[in-house]
Formats: sequence, structure tokens, C-alpha cells
Amino acid sequence: MKDLILTNLKLWDGVSETLDAEYSSIKIRDGKIFELGNVRDDTDAIDMKGVYVIPGLIDAHVHMCLDPQIKDPFAHGKIEKETLIKQMIERAQSMLAAGITTARDLGGGKWLELQVRDLINQGEVQGCRLICSGQPITSVKGHCHFWGGEAADVEQALSVLDRQDKRGVDLIKVMATGGSITPDSAPRDSQFTGEVLKAIVTRANELNYRVAAHCHGTEGIRNAAEAGVTTIEHCSWVGDEGWGKSYDPEAVAEIVSNEVWVSPTINAGWKRYMGTKQFEGMVRENYSKMKKAGVKLIASTDAGIPGVIHHHLPLAVPVFAHFAELSPVQALRSATSDCAEAIGLGEVVGQIKAGYTADLVFFDADPTTNLDVLANPVRVMSRGAFFQARN
Repeated sequence: MKDLILTNLKLWDGVSETLDAEYSSIKIRDGKIFELGNVRDDTDAIDMKGVYVIPGLIDAHVHMCLDPQIKDPFAHGKIEKETLIKQMIERAQSMLAAGITTARDLGGGKWLELQVRDLINQGEVQGCRLICSGQPITSVKGHCHFWGGEAADVEQALSVLDRQDKRGVDLIKVMATGGSITPDSAPRDSQFTGEVLKAIVTRANELNYRVAAHCHGTEGIRNAAEAGVTTIEHCSWVGDEGWGKSYDPEAVAEIVSNEVWVSPTINAGWKRYMGTKQFEGMVRENYSKMKKAGVKLIASTDAGIPGVIHHHLPLAVPVFAHFAELSPVQALRSATSDCAEAIGLGEVVGQIKAGYTADLVFFDADPTTNLDVLANPVRVMSRGAFFQARN
């Protein structure tokens, strides 16, 4: 296949503090970035007319099987297989069109998202790259028990894990605490002891899987951090006094010591909390203390839950930056190179660098100075092929 050369670009490589002043062209070969340069007069090159280019965005927490317009968690399991696969493909395409070239799916009940993943990887359909966990391990009647991953003890938890392994998942998901969308489940309550979580992490690591842990309650956050999970999802610090009010510096020390990433799932809907001094101030203070302690944050939305649209990560990143008090470049890293490292793709995507997959997003303005630019990509490239951006 002939090399593809893109010229006349303003490039941000995914890690640097500023735009790259050294290079203005990208040569792509076999879907990967072959080299960066300053090609100007190659007759076969595509003149990009001075647009800005960054690595494709990554959402670390989505649920492809969920329709955000449906509030009943049990309704999703009643959708016919063929219809649900079609819907998931459409979601993957809308995400790609929005500049989301990779997403980590953290739970479903029938492994259909793995089928969609494979269709995309095989080139049968275009869509964002998917990293899938399959059925989350949860307690009996626990959060998202309707997905089939219930476990009452270590033996049953490892049985659920082994079932995911046989299905060909990319990582393991465990519900360390309860959650909001499941009836009779309380976000503050731990669902497993630290010993059970440690056993899950140990088995997962033996099989070369990373572990994502759903954690709202402070006790569950501490248990997951001590167990050495890879990512803590939500990290809401819920306790007896309510949401966000049980920040625990000792748990934070465990997070940092065990090099656990935090995936806060701050979605675009959080914009409604801006200006609400008490909640906004509490959240910002929590993240300020976490960052000061050395906690590493990545971008995520929990797309698919009620009201959280799959292709809205570009709208969520500025909101995330506001609450976590991140600079534009820090926020961009959280959705590119940092996120790629956290989900196990740090040598594959998230940077514009020779050898990396050519997942690229192009803009008319500079997103490193204004994150609102992310909402309007002019072109998107996935695995070296252009995809038509949304209008």
C-alpha cells in the first residue's frame, strides 16, 4: 500500500507542553505513523491547509450496550441481539466521528461488545477501537448483577473471572462498591472484602489482565487501592455524610503507592454543577489534594448510563478540566497519552510518534489553548484511514 503523507500541519504530539515547532508533516504507512517531517513539495502529499492535529481521544469508561435514553437498567437485556449489535456499531461510529478513536468498555452482560470490537478490528466496520471487560464481577444482587457476574465468595469471583477469560476479554472489571443505577444498591457500601479483591487482582495479573474497579464508597476505594487494581473508577469518596465528603488521605497514599490510576467519570452533564459553590468547591478540593499527593487522572465519562451520550467525551474534557483544575494540555494528556498508558495501550496509541497507530483528530483552531475546540473536529483518522466527521 502506498504511503500517505499529510503536510502543512500544526502538531501536538500527545505529551509536550506546546505544539511541535519542529515537524509539520506526517508520513503514514500500513496504518501507522512512519515518520514525522517537513515535507512541502511532494506531489502525492495531502495539503491539510494549516489545521491542528492531535492524537485521537480516548474514553476510559463507557458501556456500549447501554442506551443513555433508557433509565430502566433491566430494559437493556430485553433488546434483541441483532438490534443491540447494530446500535453498538452506530455508537462506535458516532464516537469515532467525534474524535474518540479508542474507548474502554467496562461492562455488559452478553459479550456482544466483544463481537463489535472484533468486527472493528477485522475492518468489517469502522468505529472506535474497543477494549472490553465483559461481565463485571459483582456481589449477589450487587451493582449490575443483571449482567450475570454475581459472586458470593472468592471461589465464585474467580469463576466469573475465568469465564471472562474464556470469552476473550481485554481486562477484568470488579464492582468494589454499590452503584446508583441498581435497585437496592448503595454507592457507599463495599461489596467485597480486601481479601477477595486481592485474590481477583492476583488471578487477573497471572492471566496478564489489568483490573478496573468501580468505587464510589471510601471503604471500597481503600480496599481496591490496597489490592492493587489498575484503575479506580469514579473515586467518589462517599461515606455516611454523603457524596464526596469522606476523603481519606490514607487511601490516597495507597493509590499513589500502588500506582493506581483514577478514572473520575466526569461527564459533560457535570456542567450543571459549575457555580454551585458547595459541591463544586468540595469536588475541586478533593481533586486538588489528590493531585498534590501524586494521583494520576484519566478522562472518562461512563457513557451509556442515563443521560451520558457516547460521543460526548469532547464536551466532557473541558468540564473535567474545570473540576480537576487541569490546564488544557494536562486535560488533553488525560484523554490521550496518559489514558493510553493506563489502559494498556501506551505503546500503541495516544501519541503522534513513529511506530504508533495513526489515530488522529484535526481541528481548525488550537485545542492546546482552548478545549472547547474539541467539540468540532474537521477530520478524523483511525488506523491510517480518514473517517467522515459529524456535521
